[in-house]
Amino acid sequence: MSTEQTDNRTYRVVRNDEEQYSIWWAERDLPAGWHAEGTEGSRELCLSHIAEIWTDMRPLSLRERMADAGAA
Repeated sequence: MSTEQTDNRTYRVVRNDEEQYSIWWAERDLPAGWHAEGTEGSRELCLSHIAEIWTDMRPLSLRERMADAGAA
């Protein structure tokens, strides 16, 4: 059996201040700089949710600098 078939852990979607996403085990404390996004469930569910919502992979600071440069 693969790990995915036997992984019964609950995960949560987390986001950092640069609006980058990842998953983290729900029962573990979040690492510094990461915040729960609100979605919890299977690994597959969380990764699918991230794929839907994280459409711009650029960090927030880069997007802001590019927007500022475009406005100048």
